[in-house]
Amino acid sequence: MNSPEIQEFIKEQSHLFWYIPEKDKVNISHEVLVEFIFNYGDMEAVRKLIRIMGISELTATFNKIEGRRKLNFFPEIYNYLSLIIRKHA
Repeated sequence: MNSPEIQEFIKEQSHLFWYIPEKDKVNISHEVLVEFIFNYGDMEAVRKLIRIMGISELTATFNKIEGRRKLNFFPEIYNYLSLIIRKHA
């Protein structure tokens, strides 16, 4: 279950999760949230996600993503996220 702040953020960015039924969007996993915001969101959405999750939770989520799921990131986005984590975590 996501926190109310994350649920509100997901509602704001609802258009990025177009394929997920509306009733299920607020409970998407942090892995899906990070993937979609970094791949498809604008810079303000990325900043807000980092502010809401915090760098430690973002790092933990990023480290959980492995194998094929990591391939879902655009290569430049994966590199950018890696640099953010390396610098701040």
